[in-house]
Amino acid sequence: MNEIIYGRDEIARALVSLADSILAVQPQEPTFIGIRRGGLVLCDRLIGLIGRKLGRLPARGVIDINLYRDDWTVARELPQVGRTEIPFSLDGLRVVLVDDVIFTGRTARAALEALVDFGRPSRVELATLVDRGHREMPVHADYVSFKITTTLSQKVNVYFQEQGGRCEDRVVLEEGRVGE
Repeated sequence: MNEIIYGRDEIARALVSLADSILAVQPQEPTFIGIRRGGLVLCDRLIGLIGRKLGRLPARGVIDINLYRDDWTVARELPQVGRTEIPFSLDGLRVVLVDDVIFTGRTARAALEALVDFGRPSRVELATLVDRGHREMPVHADYVSFKITTTLSQKVNVYFQEQGGRCEDRVVLEEGRVGE
């Protein structure tokens, strides 16, 4: 059974609030790094909202964490590694990592490990649309739109219009265990 728990309008309002929260924290302009797959669309949406407020688009990078995962050696298939695109040093920058859902914390941990290959940021923050709990790592999101309670037998998927098809923005609670 699939249940849409947030739709287009709720997500739109949540993204405006998330962007405002990110800008309110520190005067240093953030650099955004989208975690490939789910975090990338969310990252681009936040950059658009923040760019309108600042009058310019903040710096953006994309990170693929597959080679940094702690489970790839036991996976049934080799990981499909995507491109990491960070064409600048992160030294001294305020970095906002962006992912769609935080679950166990392992994706965020892998992203943090990957980031050090690109410099030493002054600060790293995590922004996510959905926090579904069940942490296995001591990781928390600094900016969260929705906190929901789930069981381990459920999964949370975020679908964005930009991902193709006739998909409308939505957050769906689905049955069946999946990793972060």
